[in-house]
Amino acid sequence: MTAQTASIPAPIPASASDTAERDARAINARHSGVAPGEIAIGVIIGRTSEFFDFFVYAIASVLVFPQLVFPYVDRLTGTFYSFAIFALAFIARPIGSLIFLRVDAILGRGTKLTIALFLLGGSTAAVAFLPGYETIGAWAAILLSVFRIGQGIALGGAWDGLASLLALNAPEGRRGWYAMIPQLGAPLGLIVASGLFAFFLTVLSPTDFLEWGWRYPFFVAFAINVVALFARLRMVSTPDYTALFESKDLEPSRVIDTLRSDWRNIVIGAFAPLASFALFHMVTVFPLSWVALFTPEKPARFLIIEIIGGVVGLFSVVASGYLADRIGRRYLLGVSAAGIAAFSGFAPQLLNGGDVGEVVFMVTGFILLGIAFGQSSGAVAANFATARRYTGAALTSDLAWLFGAGFAPLVALVLASNFGLLAAGAYLLSGALATLAALGINKELGRRLS
Repeated sequence: MTAQTASIPAPIPASASDTAERDARAINARHSGVAPGEIAIGVIIGRTSEFFDFFVYAIASVLVFPQLVFPYVDRLTGTFYSFAIFALAFIARPIGSLIFLRVDAILGRGTKLTIALFLLGGSTAAVAFLPGYETIGAWAAILLSVFRIGQGIALGGAWDGLASLLALNAPEGRRGWYAMIPQLGAPLGLIVASGLFAFFLTVLSPTDFLEWGWRYPFFVAFAINVVALFARLRMVSTPDYTALFESKDLEPSRVIDTLRSDWRNIVIGAFAPLASFALFHMVTVFPLSWVALFTPEKPARFLIIEIIGGVVGLFSVVASGYLADRIGRRYLLGVSAAGIAAFSGFAPQLLNGGDVGEVVFMVTGFILLGIAFGQSSGAVAANFATARRYTGAALTSDLAWLFGAGFAPLVALVLASNFGLLAAGAYLLSGALATLAALGINKELGRRLS
């Protein structure tokens, strides 16, 4: 396998994008408009595809890349290097937002989504062809970094505003319920990605898995992205959808103007969901790395526990919508952040508690994650005037992921490997305190989330 084989597929030409949009419009002509339920399904499909890509890469960062790309160092150091590359997508994501907001303004949202999702799928599929260090030396790490940056730029461009649209058009007293719908994609993506890797780890020998078995989930990711692309174009091409966006002024605003007028909202909005974003990696990526590196347990068995956690998280996200509409989203975010703070003080040590400890850690963590993460999109989107909501929410989301999640696996593993699991809990505690501080400082945010 050569380096040329692993190059990222070039962005599709405009004619292909136009064809996809034209096909979507043809369907819409036969079916007048898109019902709210269809918007919800499209949102779930889109978010599931993005999170599936995310988790496929995250799992490979623990089980594959340290051996394939960094075999010249020990497994722990190789995982540090792998997690450092993992963080590149979160650094690149705001850059992608800036680029694709401009594409949106010039070429339209359908073209923007088409390019972004093909770049996301292409970057993910390109990883499947990645040669190892033994074949191309240090170029393996360089190529992996390029593909990861491509994923991050594409994720910034994949922002479509549908989550904001759902929340804004929710019936009275149901904003919490509609805010949680996009978040269902995270546990669904984790369940499918973990299941695929667990299957290949179980049926293949370690040699076969490392040589070719791990590559198949990355191919699946590209196929899922194509399905997600058409599902989202099905909505953005409808006159009803366009009218809803225009009536709510959900069009891209100038980034400079948005930063100048709403910098405080962006900063506070980025810190408000940090508890859930930090916990996000502490119960998905980090525990897999700890189990793989420091326990005798087989990774396939722990992936089954992650699947169980994902199912629990799925129901917990749904519960967050029910609770938020009854006690208020701001209050729910505050209570869940306090719960995460308490969880950080003891729970990480359960990862050294054998099967029972691991299950308790994962189930408890996913219950808290679902409740907090289920409303994090509401916290990000509700803090802006309508004229700047689309751009402001995109920038805020990017920064929240960067500060709360981008370096979480690396920092947690460095702390835990040097100072023990309790130190990793301290990192999670910092995210919970940041959320509580943000909710307390920003009274305007508090009123809008109530």
